[in-house]
Amino acid sequence: MTTPLESHPNPTRRWGKFGEIVEGFDLEVFNEREVRASAGILFVFGFGGFITALNTNDFRLVQGFAIFFLFDMLIRLVMSPRYSPTMALGRLAVYWQRPEWVSARPKRLAWGLGFGLALTTCFLMGRLGAPLALVMSLCGICMTVLFLEAAFGICVGCFLQQRLSKEKPELCPGDTCTYVPVNKRK
Repeated sequence: MTTPLESHPNPTRRWGKFGEIVEGFDLEVFNEREVRASAGILFVFGFGGFITALNTNDFRLVQGFAIFFLFDMLIRLVMSPRYSPTMALGRLAVYWQRPEWVSARPKRLAWGLGFGLALTTCFLMGRLGAPLALVMSLCGICMTVLFLEAAFGICVGCFLQQRLSKEKPELCPGDTCTYVPVNKRK
């Protein structure tokens, strides 16, 4: 079995599979660098709308971002991350970097949480006309999660999947599945 940092020239993607099939791995994987880049792209646009809304009380950019985010997550979950606009941009941004292959299963949970958060936010903004403080709080949570993924490689959905799943995860971002800090070792 190869390590997550070893490259494979041509991963295959199959319809109906969540992730890429890469020779040497027994499970579907994603390139963590692409995922982090796409999170950074989403963060930049979302944070711009968030700050604009806070400073001007004009929430159209937040609404537009929430709808875009919702559809981006829907494409990732239902069709394939290959067709997600932000994943495509992320793929271009890291094209010359060696892939870091991580398990696809935790990403499904992470993106499912993102989809649920975006759906809730859109529903609250549209149908329910919820207080803007509530909507901005949900947007703040979304921005925080995107920032953690893009800046530090911390996948909140992956963290939750590690803690809640009965199966031990494999190939976690930053090797968090198996790494034990020096001061925590026995």
